[in-house]
Amino acid sequence: MKMDSQPLDGGITLIRLDGRLDIEGAETLDQPLTYATSTHPAKIAVDLSEVSFLASIGIRTLLSAARGQASRGGKLVMFGAQPMIRRVLQTAGVDQLLTLCDDLDAARKALAD
Repeated sequence: MKMDSQPLDGGITLIRLDGRLDIEGAETLDQPLTYATSTHPAKIAVDLSEVSFLASIGIRTLLSAARGQASRGGKLVMFGAQPMIRRVLQTAGVDQLLTLCDDLDAARKALAD
């Protein structure tokens, strides 16, 4: 699992994830994602378009990041999930806990609210 981040206009931080979010991917991602999402309040858009597999441990990692950001007064939204990944997130009820957007434009709008 690879992760990179970059600042966008409007005070948004874009985090791109690439790879399998299984047990190995979650272990690789856990510390850098936690640091990126829980050190200060921010508007964070997580790009899931290159995530090819999502296990329950990966869902936990994503939810922990979102909770960390919310506890600091920020907001995290996810976007671009492939159909299979989106179905996994919806089946697990993640879409009831945080915002899943189709693309970056929708994520920007969700973060502006």
